Formats: sequence, C-alpha cells, structure tokens
Amino acid sequence: MAKLSLDDLKGLDGYIASAIVDSDSGLALAMDGDNIDLDLAAAGNTEVLRAKRRVAASLGLNDNIEDILITLGKQYHLLRPLERNPALFIYVVLDRKKANLAMARHSLKSYEGNLDFS
Repeated sequence: MAKLSLDDLKGLDGYIASAIVDSDSGLALAMDGDNIDLDLAAAGNTEVLRAKRRVAASLGLNDNIEDILITLGKQYHLLRPLERNPALFIYVVLDRKKANLAMARHSLKSYEGNLDFS
C-alpha cells in the first residue's frame, strides 16, 4: 500500500488543499484542507481527467498527460497523474496571489518520487 501523506504538499506557496484521487472510482484516497469539498472536487476532477484522456486518445496523440492546470480568478487547480500509477492523480488547490506555479509543478513531480508504493 502506498504511503499517502500529503504533508510535503502543505509547504507549497499559496497552499489551500490537496488530495490523491483514484481516477477509476473518483474517490479521494487521501485529502487535506477545509475550505473546499474535496470529495466533490475529486469526483469532478476525475471527469476532467477522463475527458482529456479520451480527447488525447481520439486525436492519436500517443502521449501521457503530465498535468492539467485550471486557472480561476483567485486560484490555481493542478491535476497531475502519477507516472508510476496513472490511475491515481494528485489534486492541489493554490491561492493564485501567493503561488509560484513553476515551483508547484516541480514540487508535484518531486512529491511523487517520495511516495512509497511498497
């Protein structure tokens, strides 16, 4: 079983909430943050990821989604499928005024490397 601690993500500039989501079921396997309904967000963002995967397949892109960025007026929402387990994705909500998007993307990639799938 994977160690699914979200503690490393809490240090991101502008951090609001995060989850690790199973894209097969839409259920959050781990979540942190109180200002957002993470169960609803997990289910909704699962649909976003599935839709993008269908479009990519229909276009014959033969490539993997690295991340999906949803930019709102006050927030960034990042979805990052795991390379080692594409059925799972990381979902992070950041305050747009405080976040460093480039560093957040880099941190999400590093975070996956620290997950223990033993």
